[in-house]
Amino acid sequence: MAFLWVVACLALASAVSGCGVPDVSPSVVYSERIVNGQNAVPGSWPWQVSLQTRSGSHFCGGSLINQYWVVTAAHCNFNPSAHVVVLGEYNLGSNAEAIQVKTVSRAITNPGWNPNTMNNDITLLRLSTPAQLGSRVAPICLAPANLVLPSNAQAVTTGWGRTNPNSQALATVLQQVTVPLISQSQCMQYWGNRITSSMLCAGGVGASSCQGDSGGPLVYQNGNGWMLIGIVSWGTSNCNTRTPAMYTRVSQFRNWIDTIVAQG
Repeated sequence: MAFLWVVACLALASAVSGCGVPDVSPSVVYSERIVNGQNAVPGSWPWQVSLQTRSGSHFCGGSLINQYWVVTAAHCNFNPSAHVVVLGEYNLGSNAEAIQVKTVSRAITNPGWNPNTMNNDITLLRLSTPAQLGSRVAPICLAPANLVLPSNAQAVTTGWGRTNPNSQALATVLQQVTVPLISQSQCMQYWGNRITSSMLCAGGVGASSCQGDSGGPLVYQNGNGWMLIGIVSWGTSNCNTRTPAMYTRVSQFRNWIDTIVAQG
Protein backbone atom coordinates (compact mmCIF):
# COMPACT_ATOMS: atom_id res chain seq x y z
CA MET A 1 0.00 0.00 0.00
CA ALA A 2 2.88 2.32 0.82
CA PHE A 3 4.27 1.66 -2.65
CA LEU A 4 0.95 2.58 -4.28
CA TRP A 5 0.92 5.79 -2.28
CA VAL A 6 4.42 6.64 -3.52
CA VAL A 7 3.35 5.99 -7.12
CA ALA A 8 0.31 8.22 -6.72
CA CYS A 9 2.48 11.03 -5.39
CA LEU A 10 5.04 10.56 -8.15
CA ALA A 11 2.36 10.65 -10.83
CA LEU A 12 1.10 13.90 -9.38
CA ALA A 13 4.59 15.33 -9.22
CA SER A 14 5.35 14.49 -12.84
CA ALA A 15 2.07 15.94 -14.03
CA VAL A 16 2.72 19.16 -12.14
CA SER A 17 6.36 19.61 -13.13
CA GLY A 18 5.86 18.94 -16.82
CA CYS A 19 8.50 16.23 -17.17
CA GLY A 20 8.36 12.67 -18.42
CA VAL A 21 5.24 12.97 -20.60
CA PRO A 22 6.14 12.90 -24.32
CA ASP A 23 3.86 14.63 -26.83
CA VAL A 24 4.44 11.62 -29.08
CA SER A 25 3.52 8.36 -27.35
CA PRO A 26 6.22 5.67 -27.40
CA SER A 27 5.28 2.27 -28.75
CA VAL A 28 6.44 -0.08 -26.02
CA VAL A 29 5.87 -3.81 -26.12
CA TYR A 30 6.75 -5.36 -22.78
CA SER A 31 7.54 -8.74 -24.31
CA GLU A 32 10.07 -7.75 -26.99
CA ARG A 33 13.44 -9.09 -26.87
CA ILE A 34 19.79 -1.72 -28.98
CA VAL A 35 21.00 -5.45 -29.36
CA ASN A 36 17.68 -7.03 -30.31
CA GLY A 37 15.86 -3.73 -29.86
CA GLN A 38 13.47 -1.95 -32.20
CA ASN A 39 13.27 1.43 -33.87
CA ALA A 40 11.78 4.05 -31.56
CA VAL A 41 8.83 6.15 -32.69
CA PRO A 42 10.34 9.50 -33.79
CA GLY A 43 9.98 12.07 -31.00
CA SER A 44 8.69 9.59 -28.43
CA TRP A 45 11.73 9.89 -26.13
CA PRO A 46 12.20 13.68 -26.21
CA TRP A 47 14.69 13.74 -23.30
CA GLN A 48 17.19 11.51 -25.17
CA VAL A 49 20.28 13.46 -26.22
CA SER A 50 23.28 12.52 -28.32
CA LEU A 51 26.76 13.47 -27.11
CA GLN A 52 28.91 14.16 -30.14
CA THR A 53 32.33 15.35 -31.16
CA ARG A 54 32.46 18.81 -32.74
CA SER A 55 32.64 17.08 -36.12
CA GLY A 56 29.34 15.29 -35.51
CA SER A 57 30.33 11.79 -34.39
CA HIS A 58 28.02 10.28 -31.76
CA PHE A 59 29.83 8.63 -28.82
CA CYS A 60 27.39 8.56 -25.87
CA GLY A 61 23.81 9.24 -24.84
CA GLY A 62 22.34 11.40 -22.11
CA SER A 63 19.03 12.65 -20.70
CA LEU A 64 17.67 16.20 -20.51
CA ILE A 65 16.40 16.88 -16.96
CA ASN A 66 15.54 20.57 -17.37
CA GLN A 67 16.25 23.40 -19.81
CA TYR A 68 19.84 23.76 -18.65
CA TRP A 69 20.97 20.34 -17.47
CA VAL A 70 21.75 16.95 -18.98
CA VAL A 71 22.71 13.83 -17.01
CA THR A 72 25.07 11.24 -18.50
CA ALA A 73 27.70 8.69 -17.45
CA ALA A 74 31.04 9.78 -16.01
CA HIS A 75 32.84 7.20 -18.16
CA CYS A 76 31.74 9.07 -21.31
CA ASN A 77 34.47 11.60 -20.38
CA PHE A 78 32.60 14.56 -21.82
CA ASN A 79 34.97 17.42 -22.63
CA PRO A 80 33.25 20.83 -23.01
CA SER A 81 35.99 22.11 -25.29
CA ALA A 82 35.76 19.16 -27.70
CA HIS A 83 32.18 17.88 -27.42
CA VAL A 84 28.58 19.09 -27.86
CA VAL A 85 25.10 17.99 -26.76
CA VAL A 86 22.58 17.41 -29.57
CA LEU A 87 18.87 17.64 -28.68
CA GLY A 88 15.93 16.46 -30.79
CA GLU A 89 17.95 13.90 -32.75
CA TYR A 90 16.37 10.72 -34.12
CA ASN A 91 18.23 9.74 -37.30
CA LEU A 92 21.98 10.25 -37.01
CA GLY A 93 22.24 10.04 -40.79
CA SER A 94 19.71 12.78 -41.54
CA ASN A 95 20.47 16.46 -42.14
CA ALA A 96 16.79 17.37 -42.25
CA GLU A 97 15.97 17.18 -38.53
CA ALA A 98 15.36 20.31 -36.45
CA ILE A 99 18.08 19.49 -33.93
CA GLN A 100 19.56 21.81 -31.33
CA VAL A 101 23.35 21.68 -30.96
CA LYS A 102 24.43 22.96 -27.55
CA THR A 103 27.82 23.72 -26.08
CA VAL A 104 28.39 22.93 -22.41
CA SER A 105 29.67 25.46 -19.88
CA ARG A 106 30.41 22.92 -17.13
CA ALA A 107 30.74 19.16 -16.81
CA ILE A 108 30.42 18.11 -13.15
CA THR A 109 31.31 14.52 -12.32
CA ASN A 110 30.24 12.94 -9.06
CA PRO A 111 33.18 13.13 -6.61
CA GLY A 112 32.77 9.44 -5.85
CA TRP A 113 33.35 8.34 -9.46
CA ASN A 114 35.84 5.45 -9.64
CA PRO A 115 36.82 4.40 -13.19
CA ASN A 116 38.41 1.20 -11.87
CA THR A 117 35.22 -0.10 -10.25
CA MET A 118 32.73 1.92 -12.39
CA ASN A 119 31.10 3.01 -9.13
CA ASN A 120 29.18 6.33 -9.04
CA ASP A 121 29.18 6.61 -12.84
CA ILE A 122 27.36 9.93 -13.28
CA THR A 123 28.16 13.37 -14.71
CA LEU A 124 25.98 16.48 -15.02
CA LEU A 125 26.36 18.78 -18.03
CA ARG A 126 25.22 22.41 -17.85
CA LEU A 127 24.21 23.74 -21.26
CA SER A 128 25.62 27.18 -22.20
CA THR A 129 22.18 28.26 -23.45
CA PRO A 130 18.80 26.79 -22.47
CA ALA A 131 17.16 24.06 -24.50
CA GLN A 132 14.12 25.20 -26.47
CA LEU A 133 11.45 22.84 -25.19
CA GLY A 134 8.76 21.50 -27.52
CA SER A 135 7.30 18.26 -28.87
CA ARG A 136 10.74 16.82 -29.77
CA VAL A 137 12.74 18.20 -26.84
CA ALA A 138 11.41 17.78 -23.28
CA PRO A 139 12.82 16.78 -19.88
CA ILE A 140 12.49 13.48 -18.06
CA CYS A 141 11.41 13.29 -14.40
CA LEU A 142 14.09 12.10 -11.98
CA ALA A 143 13.56 9.14 -9.67
CA PRO A 144 13.03 10.32 -6.07
CA ALA A 145 15.73 9.56 -3.52
CA ASN A 146 13.61 7.00 -1.67
CA LEU A 147 12.36 5.11 -4.73
CA VAL A 148 11.65 1.40 -4.23
CA LEU A 149 10.83 -0.37 -7.48
CA PRO A 150 8.75 -3.56 -7.67
CA SER A 151 10.98 -6.59 -8.16
CA ASN A 152 9.44 -7.65 -11.47
CA ALA A 153 9.40 -4.15 -13.00
CA GLN A 154 10.06 -3.61 -16.70
CA ALA A 155 12.02 -0.59 -17.88
CA VAL A 156 13.01 0.82 -21.27
CA THR A 157 16.47 1.87 -22.41
CA THR A 158 17.16 3.88 -25.56
CA GLY A 159 20.19 4.84 -27.62
CA TRP A 160 22.16 4.69 -30.86
CA GLY A 161 24.66 2.11 -29.63
CA ARG A 162 25.88 -0.94 -31.53
CA THR A 163 23.04 -3.27 -32.57
CA ASN A 164 25.29 -6.19 -33.51
CA PRO A 165 27.98 -7.50 -31.14
CA ASN A 166 30.06 -8.42 -34.22
CA SER A 167 30.04 -4.94 -35.75
CA GLN A 168 31.36 -1.59 -34.55
CA ALA A 169 28.63 0.24 -36.49
CA LEU A 170 26.20 2.38 -34.51
CA ALA A 171 22.46 2.37 -35.08
CA THR A 172 21.32 5.07 -37.51
CA VAL A 173 17.93 5.68 -35.92
CA LEU A 174 17.19 5.71 -32.19
CA GLN A 175 16.65 2.22 -30.77
CA GLN A 176 14.63 1.13 -27.74
CA VAL A 177 14.48 -2.08 -25.80
CA THR A 178 12.44 -3.29 -22.85
CA VAL A 179 14.45 -4.95 -20.07
CA PRO A 180 13.43 -6.44 -16.72
CA LEU A 181 14.96 -5.05 -13.55
CA ILE A 182 16.97 -7.64 -11.65
CA SER A 183 17.53 -7.81 -7.89
CA GLN A 184 20.99 -7.08 -6.48
CA SER A 185 21.28 -10.67 -5.23
CA GLN A 186 20.45 -12.09 -8.68
CA CYS A 187 22.87 -9.66 -10.24
CA MET A 188 25.67 -10.79 -7.97
CA GLN A 189 25.31 -14.32 -9.37
CA TYR A 190 26.69 -12.87 -12.61
CA TRP A 191 28.98 -10.12 -11.37
CA GLY A 192 29.86 -10.94 -7.74
CA ASN A 193 30.94 -8.15 -5.43
CA ARG A 194 31.48 -5.68 -8.29
CA ILE A 195 27.83 -4.71 -7.72
CA THR A 196 27.28 -1.76 -5.37
CA SER A 197 24.20 0.03 -4.05
CA SER A 198 24.73 2.78 -6.63
CA MET A 199 24.19 0.30 -9.48
CA LEU A 200 20.93 -0.98 -10.95
CA CYS A 201 20.88 -4.27 -12.81
CA ALA A 202 18.63 -4.93 -15.81
CA GLY A 203 18.35 -7.25 -18.79
CA GLY A 204 19.69 -10.74 -19.33
CA VAL A 205 16.65 -12.04 -21.20
CA GLY A 206 17.65 -11.66 -24.84
CA ALA A 207 18.31 -7.93 -25.25
CA SER A 208 20.99 -5.52 -24.08
CA SER A 209 22.35 -2.02 -24.28
CA CYS A 210 25.77 -1.87 -25.94
CA GLN A 211 28.75 0.42 -26.61
CA GLY A 212 27.48 3.81 -27.80
CA ASP A 213 24.41 3.60 -25.54
CA SER A 214 26.51 4.66 -22.53
CA GLY A 215 25.18 7.62 -20.57
CA GLY A 216 21.69 7.16 -22.01
CA PRO A 217 18.46 6.65 -20.10
CA LEU A 218 16.81 3.70 -18.41
CA VAL A 219 13.23 4.84 -17.82
CA TYR A 220 10.29 3.45 -15.91
CA GLN A 221 6.66 4.14 -16.78
CA ASN A 222 4.62 5.56 -13.96
CA GLY A 223 0.99 6.26 -14.83
CA ASN A 224 1.09 8.21 -18.10
CA GLY A 225 4.56 9.59 -17.37
CA TRP A 226 8.12 8.29 -17.32
CA MET A 227 10.94 8.70 -14.82
CA LEU A 228 14.69 8.26 -15.16
CA ILE A 229 15.78 5.40 -12.91
CA GLY A 230 19.10 4.47 -14.51
CA ILE A 231 22.01 5.63 -16.69
CA VAL A 232 23.65 3.12 -19.07
CA SER A 233 26.94 2.29 -17.37
CA TRP A 234 28.65 -1.06 -18.06
CA GLY A 235 28.19 -4.70 -19.01
CA THR A 236 29.89 -7.50 -20.94
CA SER A 237 32.35 -6.38 -23.62
CA ASN A 238 30.43 -8.37 -26.24
CA CYS A 239 26.99 -7.05 -25.17
CA ASN A 240 25.89 -10.56 -24.22
CA THR A 241 22.09 -10.51 -24.25
CA ARG A 242 21.95 -13.26 -21.60
CA THR A 243 23.91 -11.28 -19.01
CA PRO A 244 22.34 -8.30 -17.22
CA ALA A 245 23.89 -4.90 -17.83
CA MET A 246 24.56 -2.25 -15.23
CA TYR A 247 22.97 1.16 -14.89
CA THR A 248 23.81 3.96 -12.46
CA ARG A 249 20.99 4.05 -9.89
CA VAL A 250 19.59 7.59 -10.25
CA SER A 251 17.65 7.56 -6.95
CA GLN A 252 20.97 7.18 -5.11
CA PHE A 253 22.17 10.48 -6.63
CA ARG A 254 18.94 12.49 -6.53
CA ASN A 255 20.06 14.68 -3.63
CA TRP A 256 23.44 15.33 -5.27
CA ILE A 257 21.76 16.21 -8.59
CA ASP A 258 19.30 18.57 -6.85
CA THR A 259 22.17 20.30 -5.02
CA ILE A 260 24.23 20.87 -8.19
CA VAL A 261 21.24 22.01 -10.24
CA ALA A 262 20.14 24.42 -7.47
CA GLN A 263 23.58 26.06 -7.59
CA GLY A 264 22.92 26.88 -11.25
